[in-house]
Amino acid sequence: MRQGGIVDPFSSASGSLTNGAISRPAIDWEQRYRRTVITSDTVATAFVVAAIGNFFGARDAANWHEKWGILAFGTELLVLGALAVSRSWSPAVLGQGAEEFRRLGRALFTATVVLALGGIALTSRNIKLWIFVAIPAIALVTMTARYLLRLRLHKQRKEGRCLRPVLAAGSPATVRDLINRTRKFPHLGWRVEAVCTTDGRGLDGDQGGLDGDQLDGVPVIGLLEDVAKHVRHDGYRVVAITPDPHWSPDRLQRLAWNLEGSDAEMVVAPVLMEVAGPRLHVDAVLGIPLLRVSMPTFTGGRRAIKGVVDRIGATILLMLFAPLMVFVALLVMVDSRGGAFYRQRRVGKNGREFTILKFRTMVAGAHGVRAELADHNEGAGLLFKLRRDPRVTRVGAVLRRYSLDELPQLFNVLTGSMSLVGPRPPLPEETAEYGPDIRRRLLVKPGLTGLWQISGRSDLAWEEAVRLDLRYVEDWSLALDTVILWKTLRAVIHGNGAY
Repeated sequence: MRQGGIVDPFSSASGSLTNGAISRPAIDWEQRYRRTVITSDTVATAFVVAAIGNFFGARDAANWHEKWGILAFGTELLVLGALAVSRSWSPAVLGQGAEEFRRLGRALFTATVVLALGGIALTSRNIKLWIFVAIPAIALVTMTARYLLRLRLHKQRKEGRCLRPVLAAGSPATVRDLINRTRKFPHLGWRVEAVCTTDGRGLDGDQGGLDGDQLDGVPVIGLLEDVAKHVRHDGYRVVAITPDPHWSPDRLQRLAWNLEGSDAEMVVAPVLMEVAGPRLHVDAVLGIPLLRVSMPTFTGGRRAIKGVVDRIGATILLMLFAPLMVFVALLVMVDSRGGAFYRQRRVGKNGREFTILKFRTMVAGAHGVRAELADHNEGAGLLFKLRRDPRVTRVGAVLRRYSLDELPQLFNVLTGSMSLVGPRPPLPEETAEYGPDIRRRLLVKPGLTGLWQISGRSDLAWEEAVRLDLRYVEDWSLALDTVILWKTLRAVIHGNGAY
């Protein structure tokens, strides 16, 4: 589809059903999206290099070719080469997750190191400009462009377009869970369009559809032994293997062999633990493929970097939001009797208590009447929440909706009791009821924002909130922190789940 003479990389749907077979436009949109990302990175890099070269090179026009032209061309070539070598344009990582930006950052860091070594070797006095100005500018422009492309892609996916058709194969219960997850999170790009089970039937109550057995509205098209046949006939892009006693190592290996030559990607769900991200590694030991799970990092160099980033980030944000915080403090005091700030004891890393700072959003003495509202609690699990809490002031309702009441917690980040990103800081009475598994939330500093913040906040079920916090503790990385901080802005603007 063309719009204004430009090919729209998002115009194709993920596939359509025709006589029981799925067409293949999914491959087309994937390739178009990949070409769009490559073009975006190339144009962004060329633009930054040209802008810097024109601005600084104009001052030394006589030696432009010698001093600037070679460095400009070399920088652009080096960046694009690093992007290609680091597989930053692989369709497997484009459009979702932190891995796309992790590879992009790794490529730009590699380009910076090579550029610095080359500059030292050539004794170029102008190399600092390209290292400390050009590369950071390229990173800013390319990451922003990729994020905007991703937003457009996710919007299309919510409309049912640009989705990969998935054939799910496993037990009905685990397949149903996969179907529900793909429907809840369409931005991930999967749509389960067919199911294979051990006996070719769905769960009780899902049978008897017009076209045979169904599982949550998805047709059950055959047995687990028929997966490869259906993939080759109907053109599914993903074969999702969910837990079932049928799947032995031999059968999985034969399925992988039978899928060779097709366009399908086989994805096997791990059944032992919920760990993802940089902690997972696949190793071959004595010819046996082993899934190696490295220990989570709670100390060391990366944690030290996180601490430095926390304090620098908190300092910058405090300076940036200082006028707004003064204005909010005045509004709080004018709106109701009492001070501008509210202090509360929370539990931090390793169970140590600290005093959290927030703008006051309730009337004075609100905590004393909490027991009277206990019967109306709408919070999940150990949380106490009311959608229409009578103790919340008019200004407080606005502050809570847009999370402005949490701005003073930047002082907690600055003093080291909190982090910019981490699990939700719990109350002492909550932690007193924690089991051993939930207490793992206390292995890291609580955060001003986190996975819970960008995933629904108070609308989340207790079990889901705990799962997200534990996932952060287990799979933490600097790239994940960056993605969470970026998505927090959108979550705050929308105000979903905040009350």
